[in-house]
Amino acid sequence: MATNTAKNFLITGAARGIGRGLSRLLLQQGHRVLLLDNNVEELNHTGSKLETSYKRGRQFATVLCNLRKPQEIKAAVEEVRQLFAGHLDALINNAAVTGTVGAVNLADLTLEDWNASIETNLTAPMLLSQGCLPLLQKSDSRGRGGVIIHMSSTRAFMSEPDHEAYSATKAGLLGLTNAMAVSLAPRGVRVNAILPGWIHVLDECQSADKSGREWEEGLGKEDQRWHLTGRVGRVEDVAKAVEYLVEAEFVTGTEMVVDGGKFRNFPGSWEIC
Repeated sequence: MATNTAKNFLITGAARGIGRGLSRLLLQQGHRVLLLDNNVEELNHTGSKLETSYKRGRQFATVLCNLRKPQEIKAAVEEVRQLFAGHLDALINNAAVTGTVGAVNLADLTLEDWNASIETNLTAPMLLSQGCLPLLQKSDSRGRGGVIIHMSSTRAFMSEPDHEAYSATKAGLLGLTNAMAVSLAPRGVRVNAILPGWIHVLDECQSADKSGREWEEGLGKEDQRWHLTGRVGRVEDVAKAVEYLVEAEFVTGTEMVVDGGKFRNFPGSWEIC
């Protein structure tokens, strides 16, 4: 991120995938990151990996949190307040339940599966935004507030079979983005959404670290040709969108698609972000 000022970030779903990649890239740029996740094994592994290069408790911290439990969200917000001395620059609501995506037919989708997606993908971003608002809003000593970024998906507009819960919540994040941008403008807090397409992050996890998996593994030439840019997305592409939205103080209430033009091209098999 092209800035001389270190910023404070809270990223959910940060133990693996896009969230882990964003955390790593932000730390490389000199920012401070609190990584939040509910997967204790992956979170401990990611924390240990980062600890070889960065100081835990100063440059980064990890917090175990079940986003379906409001009390754990409140406790996590308190961790954010303490780590960053009450000053948060960016909340990135990235966590999402994806277990039923493409795997459970609508006829077999249970209420528990549906609620897990609603509570994690949509309710938690609202509760975290609400809880972090005092840390984000402008004040007498802070003329410019922070930014909230909801990680939606191109699946909000373009779906495949058996994506009902995921697509519904990702579309709901767009409505939440618009409403919050209007409501929070007087507090100096901007709210935007990023809609990733196929972002290949199978190398961003514990098993990939142990096996030495490279980013390119599992991708064929046809996968790349499906994109107008000639390749599948990298987490660095999402990071550039985050960088822009954090720094662009004239931009709020917007939806930024990061998909290599795939949304404009013919349909094909996609990876879930």
